[in-house]
Amino acid sequence: MPRPNKSVATPRPPAVKLRHAPQQVRIIGGAWKRTPLPVTVIDGLRPTPDRVRETLFNWLGQTLDGLRCLDLFAGTGALGFEAASRGAARVVLVERHPRAAKQLHAIKDKLGAVTVEIAEADAIRFATNLPPSSFDVVFLDPPFDSALLGDALKLAMPLVAPGGVLYVEAAVPIDRVVGMTKKATETTKGASGAMNEATQEAADELPPGWSVDRQGKAGLVHYHLLRREIDE
Repeated sequence: MPRPNKSVATPRPPAVKLRHAPQQVRIIGGAWKRTPLPVTVIDGLRPTPDRVRETLFNWLGQTLDGLRCLDLFAGTGALGFEAASRGAARVVLVERHPRAAKQLHAIKDKLGAVTVEIAEADAIRFATNLPPSSFDVVFLDPPFDSALLGDALKLAMPLVAPGGVLYVEAAVPIDRVVGMTKKATETTKGASGAMNEATQEAADELPPGWSVDRQGKAGLVHYHLLRREIDE
């Protein structure tokens, strides 16, 4: 009697790594609530976490009707488009990276965001040429843990109108942010070779006329709302 043929296992194809959909964040409130905002994959681009953004706009108020806002390191545009969604009269998004700026234009067109202006420029140079007291709200969220924060803070403060606020997001608490200066140094890290680093010096106090209105921490992110006093 012939023996039945042994079944031969069919070899499995090699596993294929699936590409996940692009990361995205969502507008939390206002006219465009729940609208997704794509996150372009760029080194140093780290969107403000949803929980932090929700806290920030609770601090600012649910509506920003009539306010002028500047998002100096726009990235995904999450802060600026959130402000526009909540009624801001003017929102300026500044972004130097071509791919990120292109994505901002696409989002603006999709939303029909007529109050949003997009400047494809270096944030430091752009801020240098702005007139003082131009904005009621300034968002300052440079690439995470970058050496740009000290210079950007000094330039951003005069742009805030009396009674306005400055949002600062950083890898360190505000007392280490205020008064930062950059000093180019050359250091050597063992076998890793030479690296350029920035030495940061911090002052203990905010400039006269400024106060810390609110602050918090989520994971590695320190976030602060600074307020400029109304001139008497």
